[in-house]
Amino acid sequence: MAENSESTMARREIYPCEIYLRRARRLDRNSIARRIAILLGAVTAGIFLMTPSALAVPSFARQTGLSCEACHTVFPELTHFGRMFKANGYTLTSLPQVQGMTEEKEQRLSLNQLPPLSMMVQVSDTQLAKALPDSSGLPGRAQNGTVAFPQQVSIFYAGKIAPQLGVFGQLTYDNGSGTVGIDNTDFRFADLVILPNEKPLIYGLSLNNNPTLQDLWNSTPAFGFPYQASNANVSPLAGTAIDGTFAQSVAGLSAYALWNESVYAELGVYRSALQGYSNPITGAAGPLDGTASNVVSGVAPYWRVAYEQQWDQHSLEIGAYGATFKLLPGAASATAPTTLQGATNRFQDVAEDVQYQFLGDMHIFSMAATHIHESQTLDASFASGNSANPKDDLNTSRVTGTYFYRRKWGGSAGYFSTTGSTDALLYGIGSKPGVTTSANGSPNTTGWIVEANYVPWLNVKLSLQYTSYTKFNGGSTNYDGYGRNAHDNNTIYILTWFAY
Repeated sequence: MAENSESTMARREIYPCEIYLRRARRLDRNSIARRIAILLGAVTAGIFLMTPSALAVPSFARQTGLSCEACHTVFPELTHFGRMFKANGYTLTSLPQVQGMTEEKEQRLSLNQLPPLSMMVQVSDTQLAKALPDSSGLPGRAQNGTVAFPQQVSIFYAGKIAPQLGVFGQLTYDNGSGTVGIDNTDFRFADLVILPNEKPLIYGLSLNNNPTLQDLWNSTPAFGFPYQASNANVSPLAGTAIDGTFAQSVAGLSAYALWNESVYAELGVYRSALQGYSNPITGAAGPLDGTASNVVSGVAPYWRVAYEQQWDQHSLEIGAYGATFKLLPGAASATAPTTLQGATNRFQDVAEDVQYQFLGDMHIFSMAATHIHESQTLDASFASGNSANPKDDLNTSRVTGTYFYRRKWGGSAGYFSTTGSTDALLYGIGSKPGVTTSANGSPNTTGWIVEANYVPWLNVKLSLQYTSYTKFNGGSTNYDGYGRNAHDNNTIYILTWFAY
C-alpha cells in the first residue's frame, strides 16, 4: 500500500506539468545559440521594462528555468503550456526548495530558495491627430504629445508561495496619478487528481482584483488586445461593466475546474474593495458609505465556461463568460444626497469568445474575438434624473489577428466596436468642450488598431501602435457639439519596454 501511495503521489506531481517542462526544455535545447545571443543582448541593454498588464514576467522564467517562449507565443499571449502553468497555480518550479516535512512525510513547507521577483518599466510617447482644447477654458490648445518617462514602473512577486499556492502580484507606479498602488493581483490555490478514466482534473480557487484577470485565454478583457495602451489618449465614454470597469476596485473569489486540459468551468463572486478610500467619519479605510460611488450591492456573480481543442500545432478555444453587477450610485453631496441604500443600477453582461493559435517553428499566428452584450436596468439613475431611459443596452465587439516571424518581427490588427442605446442624460453634452461627451447622446464608437512590433530579445519589445476612429461617442463629425471629429482622436503610440 505504501508503494502504491508513494507512486500515486509522484504521478500527481509530474502530470501534467512535468511532462510540459520536459517538452519545453527539449525545445529550448534546439535553440541554444539563439538563447546565448538573447542573454548577451539583454545584459548589454540593461533590461528594465514590460507592460503592466502582461503575465509574461521574468519571475516565472527564473522559477521554471524556461525561456519566455515556453509559456507565450509572444508575450503576453499564453500558449497551452502557459495556460496549464496558470491553471496549476503558478507553482511549477525547477528552483532548489527549502523543505519542511512531518514524520508522516506530509509536506508542510516548500519555498523557492530565491524569491521570484522582477521589475518592469514602460516608456512611451503619445501623439493625437488634433490637440485637445485647453482645460483652462481660454482660447488655445493643450500641448500635443505626451512623453511618459516612465509611463509605468512595476515590481512583481510572481510564482510559488507554498506547494499548492501561487501568486501573480503587481505593485505599480503610474505617471498619470503619480502614486504607487496595487495593480493586477491573482492568488491561486490549485490541485490535481487523476480520474479513473486516466483523465487529469485540475481544480482550484482564485482570489483576484479584476474580473477576467484569472482567465486562461487572451480573448477576454483583462489580457486582451491591445496588450498595452497609452494612458494619455482620449477614451470613449462608454464601456461594459466587465470590460475593465472594476479593475483593482473589487475583490473576487472564484472556484474553477479544468478537465482533460480542454473543458473549463468557473464560478465566483466580487465585492467592492476601493483602494485609497477613507471614511469621512473615521478618517480611516472604510467602511464604504454614500461618499463612495458605484458600490456593488451585496456581491456580483461571475461565471466562465470554455472548451479547447488541440491538434498538431493548432489550438482552438470557444467559450462564454459573464457577470451581473448591482450598483448603488452613491457619490453623495449637498446637492445630491444619495446614500448606499434603495434603488440600484443593474448591469448584466453576457459574452462569447473564441481564440485560435498556430505555433510553428518560424511562423506564429493567432486570432481572438469577443462580443459582450450588456443589459442595463437603471432604476437608481432614472429616478434621480441621471438617465433618460429606465433601461439601456450596450454591446462591445473586438476581433484581433496577430502574426510573428521567428518571434521577432510581427504585429497585430484589430477592429473594435461599441454600440448601444441613445440616452441624452447618460451620455449627454456638457456646458463646455468635454471631448468625451456625445452631442447626440449615443455611445457608438468604432475603429481599428494596428500595431507593429520588434522583439530583439524575448524580454525587450519596441512597439508602434496606431488607433483610428471611424466613429467616436455617436458621431463621425462634430461628435461633441464643439467641432471635434472622430478622427481628431486618432492616436500614434510609441512604446519601449524591457524586463528583468
